[in-house]
Amino acid sequence: MQMLFQWEMSQQEPAKLETKFWKGAKAAEQTRTFANQLFEGAVHDSSALDELISKHAANWRLERLSVIDRAILRLALHEMRATDTPPKVVINEAVELAKKFSSEEAGGFVNGILDTFRKTMQEK
Repeated sequence: MQMLFQWEMSQQEPAKLETKFWKGAKAAEQTRTFANQLFEGAVHDSSALDELISKHAANWRLERLSVIDRAILRLALHEMRATDTPPKVVINEAVELAKKFSSEEAGGFVNGILDTFRKTMQEK
């Protein structure tokens, strides 16, 4: 999520951002690999993810969302679409990130968008 936020603010190449990020952050190699995959996938699919956010964020234009909320939503939507992580786990983690890095209200907003998306996934 932090790398996506930095990417949104600077539009740097993902590989450069990863290198800078991991100089200051510590994690096991497996965690780094997974985080990089999620980040790179979310960047690559950002246009499609933004369309999903817009579709499920009734009465909210994408530009009105805070940068951090967009990063959290992009990351969570990508993870729900591209991994085997249970959607409810992804949603819970995203809500906690929103509460911690954005606002208490953002937690409910993020939950609503992701839960609506989860339900559309189940219909397929």
